[in-house]
Amino acid sequence: MADSNNPASQVSFYEQVGGSATFEKLCREFYQLVAADPEFRALYPEEDLGPAERRLRMFLEQYWGGPKTYQAERGHPRLRMRHHPFAIGPKERDTWIKYMRQALDTLQLPPLQDQTLWDYLERAAHAMQNRAS
Repeated sequence: MADSNNPASQVSFYEQVGGSATFEKLCREFYQLVAADPEFRALYPEEDLGPAERRLRMFLEQYWGGPKTYQAERGHPRLRMRHHPFAIGPKERDTWIKYMRQALDTLQLPPLQDQTLWDYLERAAHAMQNRAS
């Protein structure tokens, strides 16, 4: 049991939700939905969605207290800068949110963990919008 008085013994959110397996499933489910939507899929320039899936997984794992692989391989996330070349308006944002919600539902997390992760994902989607329409 973690000692609540010792910050070093705190269990990360990453560990609370099941670690790598959980984030792998989330990203796999999300990118299956992306692949099945030709219009939305067109936003992803790489022929193979595997690298995008891996980057998202590494980022989320690092953000939630897992391995620091994302930073080791790619440096600071700079999410707005990395997404700037892609036209992300309300339609694209909302499609991303819809597919991420469906992917998150497959995890069947406890309500508090689900809401914690969802709050972040939804805010992040809004922050990535870089076009008015």
